[in-house]
Amino acid sequence: MSRVPGWLGKVGAGLSEMGERLDERRAEVAKEHAEAAPAPPAEHPEPREPVPVTIARDRPDPALAVPWGMRVAAEAGWRLLILAGTVWVLMRVISAVQLVVLAFVAALLITALLQPTVARLIRYGFPRGVATALTAILGFVVMGLIGWFVTWQVMANIDNLSDQVQNGVDDLRNWLLKGPFHVTEKQINQIAKNLREAIGANTDQITSAGLEGVQVIVEALTGILLTVFSTLFLLYDGPRIWQWSLKLVPAAARPAMAGAGPRAWRTLTAYVRGTVIVALIDAVCIGIGIYFLGVPMAVPLAVFIFLFSFIPLVGAVASGALAVVVALVTQGVFTALMTLAVVLAVQQIEGHILQPFILGRAVRVHPLAVVLSVAAGGMVAGIGGAVVAVPLVAVLNTVVGYLKSYSQEPVSPQSPKPRGATALSSTPDDEAP
Repeated sequence: MSRVPGWLGKVGAGLSEMGERLDERRAEVAKEHAEAAPAPPAEHPEPREPVPVTIARDRPDPALAVPWGMRVAAEAGWRLLILAGTVWVLMRVISAVQLVVLAFVAALLITALLQPTVARLIRYGFPRGVATALTAILGFVVMGLIGWFVTWQVMANIDNLSDQVQNGVDDLRNWLLKGPFHVTEKQINQIAKNLREAIGANTDQITSAGLEGVQVIVEALTGILLTVFSTLFLLYDGPRIWQWSLKLVPAAARPAMAGAGPRAWRTLTAYVRGTVIVALIDAVCIGIGIYFLGVPMAVPLAVFIFLFSFIPLVGAVASGALAVVVALVTQGVFTALMTLAVVLAVQQIEGHILQPFILGRAVRVHPLAVVLSVAAGGMVAGIGGAVVAVPLVAVLNTVVGYLKSYSQEPVSPQSPKPRGATALSSTPDDEAP
């Protein structure tokens, strides 16, 4: 017989014995718990003295406990910090791509000058592409001719100017020897020697400056090409570029920016056209004056005066000083004083008659803002920054003024409610919970 059934019997007996032991253990544990349980309460418990309960008063909302002025200052403070950080990052990005930014801004200024001509040609029946091509070609040809004429005049008169400068230096030397300052020839020779030693000691720096000059020429040519291409596309496809730019603005702010954009463009156009007219009048008047005074290179100086007039305040002073210095070293003190009188007279007419009459109320920028913006632009981006600083401030002034008036219009019922701590006091009393 097989031994398997006997083995299974033993296993079953062992399991049965183990189950009995577990039942006995459960009974012992239940008995112990029953003995440890507290006795049931009596039917009539003894009365106990009541324990005093302290009810805490309702504390106010922490936001309401902070004074209103501090809440407003706190919310304005963190917003200003975010705005300052954004401006700092933006300035870092602009400084990294300074050449591209200046080229695009120059293209905007040229477009503001040429766009009315494109619009007029389109009204006369020209296709937009043909009108853009004709205007751009004409504008850039005129600018190129002006640059070529100035270069030609300077190269044609450089030898004569060098001789006149040498004669002026000799006259200055004789005046110092015989004048009231009692300067001796030994002192003049010592000054000349110091100048030669300074030039010799800085030969490396002069050489490096020459190498940097080559880099500057390359960057200038690159900037000119970028400006030309940007101007062509802005003249031809300006409205579509503006519509695409509006898509980058959040939908809630899009109507306000759509209204501020055309007003900013009108301000920029009025500024550029007015500045060109004022600069042209200054250049013609001062150029005629110094021509009749016998100052050499009157036409190139007039062109420099025209170009420097695009830098408000500072440019007029620099170009006038250049004309006075040329008159001093070539024609003497009397001619220099007469040149200074001509420059001051024209600048006074410009400041009190031409600019208020031509620019009018289209560009309303305080003189202090002009000085500060020119200084800041010059520090950030040199001469290019000084040129674009004032039109940028004028455009920002127009945009901020429009957005402020837009925000004061009646609020739509669907507009979102104010948020943040300042919203606590903006809720009407009848809506307060």
